[in-house]
Amino acid sequence: MRRVEITGPEPGTTLNTGEATVPRQAASVILLRGGAATLELLLVKRTEKARFMGGVWVFPGGAVDAHDGDGDAAHRAAAVRELEEEASVSHVDPASVVKFSRWITPPEVNVRFDTHFFLAPLPDGEVPQVDGEECVDLGWFTPRGALEAHQAGEILLVFPTIKHLEQLSAFGSADEVLTYAAGREVLPVEPRVVVTGETARVLLPGEPGYDD
Repeated sequence: MRRVEITGPEPGTTLNTGEATVPRQAASVILLRGGAATLELLLVKRTEKARFMGGVWVFPGGAVDAHDGDGDAAHRAAAVRELEEEASVSHVDPASVVKFSRWITPPEVNVRFDTHFFLAPLPDGEVPQVDGEECVDLGWFTPRGALEAHQAGEILLVFPTIKHLEQLSAFGSADEVLTYAAGREVLPVEPRVVVTGETARVLLPGEPGYDD
């Protein structure tokens, strides 16, 4: 499948020409279903009215609040809380979610988050539903199916989601990706936005031009 490339900052954001904004701590859940047979994941659509990433399809998630605590426990608590608020999925133990990745918004962007992504299987008997306000739609997708829907203009995705979907496309089942992630060391990924003339490109560490 053709690799998806992104230019420019995320919808609803602007480039920062001054001192970098301190990223806000955030957490997200990549909810999985399919067991040993297949791999599907849940995406929710943010309302078009949102000033930040309006109309974008994302993994359920949000900012860490003060009452969530500190450190890893706070990120786990926030991830599970946001999953329940945005997709009505409860009965997920924060201690059971599996850390998969950590992404930091580029310093060249005004609105920044330091987001910890966790994996969790869909609990038995749970049926995700959106609240109709913050999130207005949802869908189960294979990673490749979500990327193809984005390429066809059927859903709108942003850079971190696309990169996660590209990585998840390598796995054949939900159980396989959970096994892969268990006990794996997670290192932060901080893309950069490189502006050339009127074109802004998002680059990952190690890609040509990242350290220029």
